[in-house]
Amino acid sequence: MQRENLSMLCDFYELTMSNGYFLNGFYKRNTYFDVFFRTVPDGGGFAIAAGLEQVVHYIEQLHFDEEDIEYLRSKKLFDEKFLAYLRDFKFTGDIYAVPEGTPVFPNEPILTVRAPAIEAQLIETFVLLAINHQSLIATKAKRIVRAAQGRVVLEFGSRRAQGADGAVIGARAAYIGGCAGTACTLTDELYGVPAGGTMAHSWVQMFDSEYEAFKTYCELYPNNTTLLVDTYNTLKSGVPNAIRAFKEVLLPKGITNFAIRLDSGDIAYLSRQARKMLDEAGLSCCKITASNALDEHLIRDLLMQGACIDTFGVGERLITARSAPVFGGVYKLVAVEAPDGTIVPKIKVSENTTKITNPHFKKLYRFFDNESGKALADELCVYDEVIDPDTPHTIFDPNATWKTKTLTNFTVKELQVPIFKNGRRVYELPSIHDIQAYCTGQVGLLWDEVQRFENPHTYYVDLSRRLWDIKRLLLQDCKS
Repeated sequence: MQRENLSMLCDFYELTMSNGYFLNGFYKRNTYFDVFFRTVPDGGGFAIAAGLEQVVHYIEQLHFDEEDIEYLRSKKLFDEKFLAYLRDFKFTGDIYAVPEGTPVFPNEPILTVRAPAIEAQLIETFVLLAINHQSLIATKAKRIVRAAQGRVVLEFGSRRAQGADGAVIGARAAYIGGCAGTACTLTDELYGVPAGGTMAHSWVQMFDSEYEAFKTYCELYPNNTTLLVDTYNTLKSGVPNAIRAFKEVLLPKGITNFAIRLDSGDIAYLSRQARKMLDEAGLSCCKITASNALDEHLIRDLLMQGACIDTFGVGERLITARSAPVFGGVYKLVAVEAPDGTIVPKIKVSENTTKITNPHFKKLYRFFDNESGKALADELCVYDEVIDPDTPHTIFDPNATWKTKTLTNFTVKELQVPIFKNGRRVYELPSIHDIQAYCTGQVGLLWDEVQRFENPHTYYVDLSRRLWDIKRLLLQDCKS
């Protein structure tokens, strides 16, 4: 839940532009902006959309306080009539978005804003901030969870995050991506992401002996015991002392749900040796948790080396998405409304062809094969186009138009749903647990080739023939 008014969390140019819109009358014109990204982080085949809940809370609280007005007046740039307008400011437009947890692909709108020019412009920074950050972390978490091959992954990164919000909201996004829980207590309190944890090395160091530290902890928390066994010597003292504590304190009580944690050294070797020692001691029920600067590549390598690990605690490389720390989502104008209500498409042109935008107010469709249930492709259409699933539908690569495919026996789904209409929220926010389950299910509908870590198959995001023609004509007009 957002606790503070963040209306001033915007780039200053959004305010100067808005002042200009107000003075020339543009503020009354409805505009259309798309949020999309151009490249999947880490060279992956897909990303995970996240951050919508924070956008919703932000929009619902959007207003300017008297302190904000006075600050803007002090800059001696803004017209008094514009400042009076801001005093009564609220969002009155429409927002459409894909639900959180949806797999998304480059150049398709994750979120679309239809609103008067000033309203649409002023929300740009926060919308991008929320979507970019959480989509980045959710995408990274999904990669790590997939690498763990069904083993539990926990988010352990608060102390290495970029600030408090990076820790709290990042843990929320990691849960959407499939992590089973977090070490961040506040994320549990605010969002219901299960928080957990047991001990650090300092607990062990506080006692006269490692065994005493373990025994005391087992006595205090018999139903929540994970012993950190690498403070001194993992195999010579840590694991033997843990075995002794488990046998003397927990097994007599009938408790068999406990674990050890490895946080340093050769994790693959130590986990194999620890597993052997635990099994020989009759503690095959004891699980092994591993942490220490892990990511999807290290986890995959550990499992290939035969590591005996049941749970992975992943910290800095998840919460900062260290290998690809920028999601790269952008917020671009795609259409404006003429005075008579006609929607006029707009396009941004660049010498870098990957930065040329897809114009117009659009719908985003996803096709599913009825036999396998798998996602086949996405298609961007003009807002009033409807796809009939009972009629064969031909799609084509917009970058190589001769490459076509005719789809039959398919189901088609519109991905964006209404979030706000005329400034009023019409979308019921799902629980974080429902979002995670939805994400897991939707990723399961992607072909394995799209989910590869290296050289994934390119999932096609095509343009309808009508939208492609509109884009082509706009590009031709730009040349003339």
